[in-house]
Amino acid sequence: MRRIAIALITALALPLAMTTPAGAGGLDDLFAKLLVKQVKGPNAKKHLNALQAIATANGGTRAAGTPGYDASRDYVAGKLRKAGYKVTLQPINFVESWTENSPPTLNLTAPGSKTYVPNEDFFSFQPSPAGDVTAQVQAVDLTLPPTPTPTSTSGCEESDFAGFVAGRIALIQRGTCAFALKIRNAGRAGASGIIVFNEGQPGRTDAFPLDIGEWRAGVPMVFADFAVGNELAATAGATVRLKMDSTLVLGTNDNVIAESRFGDPRNVVMAGAHLDSVPAGPGINDNGSGSASILEVAEEMAHFPVKNKVRFAFWAGEEIGLLGSDQYVASLSEAQRDRIRVYLNFDMVASPNYAYKLYDGDNSDNEGSPAGPPGSAEIEKQLEAFYGSRHLPTVGTDFDGRSDYGPFIDVGIPAGGIFTGAEGIKTAEEAAMFGGTAGVAYDVCYHQACDTIANINDTALDVDLDAIADSVARFAFNLRSIPPRTAAAAAPLAAKTAN
Repeated sequence: MRRIAIALITALALPLAMTTPAGAGGLDDLFAKLLVKQVKGPNAKKHLNALQAIATANGGTRAAGTPGYDASRDYVAGKLRKAGYKVTLQPINFVESWTENSPPTLNLTAPGSKTYVPNEDFFSFQPSPAGDVTAQVQAVDLTLPPTPTPTSTSGCEESDFAGFVAGRIALIQRGTCAFALKIRNAGRAGASGIIVFNEGQPGRTDAFPLDIGEWRAGVPMVFADFAVGNELAATAGATVRLKMDSTLVLGTNDNVIAESRFGDPRNVVMAGAHLDSVPAGPGINDNGSGSASILEVAEEMAHFPVKNKVRFAFWAGEEIGLLGSDQYVASLSEAQRDRIRVYLNFDMVASPNYAYKLYDGDNSDNEGSPAGPPGSAEIEKQLEAFYGSRHLPTVGTDFDGRSDYGPFIDVGIPAGGIFTGAEGIKTAEEAAMFGGTAGVAYDVCYHQACDTIANINDTALDVDLDAIADSVARFAFNLRSIPPRTAAAAAPLAAKTAN
């Protein structure tokens, strides 16, 4: 019956859409209103109850590498297949265990020779795989001498590796972006090994043990003190031997990717949410709420005759370093990336002490990271328009690199989405706008065992579900506000923690 109704509405709406501006009665407006009416908070809550049951049956968690994650994956994939989507399970790798078997080696072999002292001049950069490579060092956008305060962006952008000779060892300076971003970019550039050295300001000179916490590059890597990096940078044609003796065991989980049967594959609208929890709990707000919401949207719009291809993504390994989204984006060719016109991210959309936060695509808040790639501002404006239509306030939230929009922004894909708050503290101004309690975290159970089905605010879930449906439907039929994709250089994201 629903398919017949949608087909009838389409037939009646097509003549109107050909003569009416988009957003003012066109197909995007019509189908957005239809989808918003169809999605139901209680249906999303059913998915949340299912995820809670999965966690309860699997030791209280749905974390990467656990049976709880696998069961969550199977539940979501089954629902999507039943709805009629083309579903792909994309394997991604994560670190199960890492052991250093013997101290690492870093020796200058030409010109001249010098042996650097392991665990003093330099340390293993966990979780470096084993490897033994002798190659010329190539400096990557270093700031030498260092500035009085941290400013180095060495390795933060793919463009820093323009002219990098594949097979050389990348020499990268600590600075203002995440270590993981530097490592990933060096791996993509074909580095055979990686030396990251401390930046050089007071308090940022010595080497120390460092754990990147995630799987990024399959080459040996170390973290050296400033003196070592400065010396190698000043030595013309420096060649070093870099050896790591370690045992790295990788585990595998799957992203769940579902694509609409209809729509132009040259113009892809993506909506994503991470499916994994932290090991400590079932992750029902973080991020069962986002996953359940986009699953409900996907089920209800499965038979919409969309103009643009719609792709739903349920990411693995977000809680251990955005691994699912990062490895997904890394797997795409430039042409495939260019076909993704927008990425919409939904991570924690039902926090108990919620605020309606929209990612600051135009950097109008002038806080933290810069504006998103072209098109990000338009995503924010479209979401603002929905909340405005219901006379609901919103506030901005920074692109701080803590969720799965990060890898998309890194390659110039416009992004946006909704966030209702995590461990941050709700302000008095926000309490006046949204209700709730000032001076208390948006989610007091963030990353804890108490992030259960009892940790969901039903009002926030229902409103945000409608906003998600409205946004996905509008972009599914109308991308005219989004600039054509180019291979634009991406602005580096802030680190999750200080580097």
